[in-house]
Amino acid sequence: MDIETCIKKLGYIGVLDFATVDEDGAPQVRNISAIHYEGTDIYFLTARGKSFARQLKADGRVQVLGYTKHKETIRLSGQAMEVPESEQRKWRDVLYVEQPYLENVYPGETKNIDTMFVLKDYTVEYFCLSTRPITREYFTVGNVGPIRKGYYISEDCIGCGTCQTVCPQNCIKEGSPFVIQENHCLQCGNCFENCPVEAIRRY
Repeated sequence: MDIETCIKKLGYIGVLDFATVDEDGAPQVRNISAIHYEGTDIYFLTARGKSFARQLKADGRVQVLGYTKHKETIRLSGQAMEVPESEQRKWRDVLYVEQPYLENVYPGETKNIDTMFVLKDYTVEYFCLSTRPITREYFTVGNVGPIRKGYYISEDCIGCGTCQTVCPQNCIKEGSPFVIQENHCLQCGNCFENCPVEAIRRY
C-alpha cells in the first residue's frame, strides 16, 4: 500500500465522511461527495452559510473516512484551509465539470455561495480487516509528523509469552523483549490487559 493508492481508493468510494468539531466541542459528521483530487491535495466544496464551512473556518481540523467493500478503512486527519479567493473559481469549475450533479444543487449564479477548501498536510491511516493477519499502515503528506498509535513491549518484559497467547492476530514475536508487529496489530489492548508485569505500554 502507498499514499497514491489510498487516494485512488478514496476516489473510487466517492462519498466520504467528513468530521469536524462544533463551537461546543461536539463532533459533527457529514457525507461529502464534492471532492477533487489533485495529486495528494484534496479539494472539497461546501456552501459558506453551512455549519460545515463555519467549523472549518473557525478550527480547521477535519477527519475524513472512507470504507471499501474489501473491508479497508482509510482515514485522513489534517488541517483544512480555505482556498485563496484568487483560486476559488478555478477549483470550483474543475469540480463542477467532474461532478455535473452539482449544477442541480446550485444552478447558475447561485453557485457563488460555494467555497472551496483544501487538505494539503495530513496523516493517513490504512486498516484492512480482510487479510490474516490484518494490515495497518500509516502515511504522512506534506508538513506533518509521523503517527504512533497502539502498544509496544518495554524492557520490563520477562519473556513469559502471555502476550502471544492472547493476541487475536498472532502478531507478537518472541524476543528480549517480545515485539509487537505494529503493521498487523489490531490495537485491541488484550496483551496490555493480560501482561503479568505491566511491561506493555501505550504510545
